[in-house]
Amino acid sequence: MGKVAFISLVIAALSALLGERIVNLRKTTLASRELVQNHLPNCVALKNLDYGSEDITILGNGLAFISTGLKYPGIPSSDVPGKIFSLDMKDPRMKPVELRMPRNFDLESFNPHGISVFTDLRDDAIYLFVVSHPQHKSQVELFQYVEDDHSLLHLKTIKHDLLHSVNDIVAVGVDSFYATNDHYFTHELLKGLVEPFLSQPWTNVVYYSPKEVKVVSEGYYFANGINISPDKRHIYVVDLFGHNVHVLKRKEDNGLVTVKSVAVGSLCDNVEVEPETGDLWLGCHPNAWKLFMFDAKDPPGSEVIQIQNIHSDQPVVTQVYADDGHVLLGSSVAATYGGKLLIGTVFHKALCCDLK
Repeated sequence: MGKVAFISLVIAALSALLGERIVNLRKTTLASRELVQNHLPNCVALKNLDYGSEDITILGNGLAFISTGLKYPGIPSSDVPGKIFSLDMKDPRMKPVELRMPRNFDLESFNPHGISVFTDLRDDAIYLFVVSHPQHKSQVELFQYVEDDHSLLHLKTIKHDLLHSVNDIVAVGVDSFYATNDHYFTHELLKGLVEPFLSQPWTNVVYYSPKEVKVVSEGYYFANGINISPDKRHIYVVDLFGHNVHVLKRKEDNGLVTVKSVAVGSLCDNVEVEPETGDLWLGCHPNAWKLFMFDAKDPPGSEVIQIQNIHSDQPVVTQVYADDGHVLLGSSVAATYGGKLLIGTVFHKALCCDLK
């Protein structure tokens, strides 16, 4: 075979491989899916949240924490620094309040992503764990919430080689947590271009404590949202590209054992758990191709999915809200309290809707 023929053969093979990978990526991101509107009554946009509300978590007393201003590769964002807001779900005004940050904290590089709250029952102290990405790195910022003046006291920054691409986090102690890594590679080019085309189940879940850091679960295409059951015995992990939620049982050594997975039919992001019922609430991307290939004329939509009785033989998966992008773009989280549903987004506004 001549040199020219060999080069032509290689180019043809690479083109075929690239074409097959693009077809696979479009299938994974549900690129052909068209959404039917499924709106809830009395939806209003929350004030002050114009640059995203990527993660939301609500305490039992109705106090919600919201992360905003995420800058994530491949997704639209603003130049506004990241912030944390609180919201009193019992206040009829429903107005998010920006939390005052410590003076010694580097606000310019603060890039908040997933969040989790842990309440120490010994003294009712509230600890806020925030995933942040300064300069495209991954670390966890640990704060204590000071209710009297709506501020955060910075306690420490947590870094570790195993926490290399953290997406979300669930706290299980005052300084311990489980976290998802949504990528296998650490180099930005490999993460953004090579990894999506390879589409391999290489991402994982890490357990962190000051005494021990270890990988406790792996085999996810894109490990994303993570949360814990009300009885603290199970961990829920959302696999964005796998279109499912994994149920894992906690062991005494904080390891995790897979119980099962539940298909959701969408690319779900964060997961919140209703304390009273144990229901899972997921903010999802019904067509993530539109999210990654953002076009204002054909915007990415939003979807909220509820899972009831997830530990039973027949969990009930229900689409509670759906919008084609004309009201809400790129929903990433859904959380409930007192008959209200908060829907957050990666880079757009947040909605509060009546569930009934």
